[in-house]
Amino acid sequence: MFSVNSVVKNQLTLCKEEKVMSNLDKINTITEAIIGAAIEVHRTLGPGLLESAYEACLVYELVQRGFQVERQKTLAITYKGVTIDAGYRLDLLVNEEVIVELKAVEKLTPIHTAQLLSYLRLSEKKVGLLINFNVKLLKHGIKRLVN
Repeated sequence: MFSVNSVVKNQLTLCKEEKVMSNLDKINTITEAIIGAAIEVHRTLGPGLLESAYEACLVYELVQRGFQVERQKTLAITYKGVTIDAGYRLDLLVNEEVIVELKAVEKLTPIHTAQLLSYLRLSEKKVGLLINFNVKLLKHGIKRLVN
């Protein structure tokens, strides 16, 4: 026999799970679109350019696809209750959900991963993409990180 309270608790739990899944679906849709736009930029430009060129073109692609993109967004840190601008900048923040850190380097190293993980932690965002455009096939230069 079920009590009214147990039924209500089960319904609330289901609503919370649906909301979490809905947010995950939203983030997955955004990351898929970012990767698709990055592939388009890489196919058009190829490897070997400066990071800033890829950044500008990726912003263009994402805006054309209807996304809100903030470029070189300041990321302050909080130290003992005081907000401090320590010079951190997110390459891109897409739809206020996904951080995109761009590189044009020979290969991604652990410091690049640590950088994005720090940005995710400081900004309290869940998902970030680390994209290195200096590769033959872009799929070899993409890392998806979760906080």
